[in-house]
Amino acid sequence: MTRQRPTVADIRAMKGKYQFTMIRVETLDELEAAEKAGVDMVSVPPELIVLPHFREIAPSLFAVPGANFFEVGTADDFVRWAFRLFKASADAIYCSASLATVKRLADEAIPVIGHVGLIPSRATWTGGFKAVGKSAESALGIFEAVKAYEAAGAFGAEIEVVPTEVATAISERTSLFMVSMGAGAGCDCQYLFGDDILGQNRGHVPRHAKAYRNFAAEFDRMQRERIAAFSEFAADVRSGAYPKQRHVVGIEAGELHRFLEGLAVS
Repeated sequence: MTRQRPTVADIRAMKGKYQFTMIRVETLDELEAAEKAGVDMVSVPPELIVLPHFREIAPSLFAVPGANFFEVGTADDFVRWAFRLFKASADAIYCSASLATVKRLADEAIPVIGHVGLIPSRATWTGGFKAVGKSAESALGIFEAVKAYEAAGAFGAEIEVVPTEVATAISERTSLFMVSMGAGAGCDCQYLFGDDILGQNRGHVPRHAKAYRNFAAEFDRMQRERIAAFSEFAADVRSGAYPKQRHVVGIEAGELHRFLEGLAVS
């Protein structure tokens, strides 16, 4: 049976009843894999969702394009940006810009998913890339940010690297769709990056990440094979082993003779 792409209303109705799955995908191959794997949602680069075959590949995935606010611009820029992405079949927009920008988008009936807890683009305000909400004061600040998103008209919020007890308590006290990245199972959705799931992240691997494959090792193996193949080609050229007769096009002897005669008189 073909899956139906959920609407915002569908997702809201499932709050507290179902754990959605969400993956950050960067390529059409990863998008296709998420669709075929039965994942519920994808976070995607804006340039991916505007590709003409996006919905042919992912008809049932709830798609949320996102970029850092400083890459998009002002509130007016965000509205124009969001309209373009919705025209291309986006289901919601990730936006970590100001509440005024979130409200502008919400006023245009654009579903917005904000960001609380560890917000990478604003990590300097919370002490860098580390957990947020480990003190009562910090945890209450996250709750206040969630309620501010509610008031601004947001649809949901990603809650990142927050103690699971805090995230659960907040999720129980908000109408927002809460997307957990390293904040435990008490939220409405579990979110990981495809790079981490596939084991192709060569940098820092966050605590909440779980690698289900080791693509980095496979990429290394493929690179070794690539170098070996190129080296063999170069060696064959230098030794005369390439090209052989089967690799080139011939000419009938009579035609070759007439050609060479033509060269002689030209």
